[in-house]
Amino acid sequence: MPVILRTSLLLIASNLFMTFAWYAHLKNFNTRPWYVAALVSWGIALFEYLLQVPANRIGYTTYSLGQLKILQEVIAIGVFIPFAFFYMKQPLKLDFLYAAICLMGAVFFMFRGTPA
Repeated sequence: MPVILRTSLLLIASNLFMTFAWYAHLKNFNTRPWYVAALVSWGIALFEYLLQVPANRIGYTTYSLGQLKILQEVIAIGVFIPFAFFYMKQPLKLDFLYAAICLMGAVFFMFRGTPA
């Protein structure tokens, strides 16, 4: 399996955990004390790190640190938008599209002209 695919799949799974760790408590634990939400979020974040660390180690064999960061950001917004819409019941706005377009510009600059 190509490095970019292994890295991307691990980062997608990692971002699913990260997004839930960062934001699901706003819906699920909004009536509980903040420290309960923090402990639950830390527990979820452990699984994020168990996927993110190997993803970055694999990716770093081929890609630069900046390229890995931009890849992670693109994946993060790709995971966040469906999460916000389907799970958190937030309205879809054109701002999501505009943010994604800006990230595509960042991808262009990080990946242009230099072989991975």
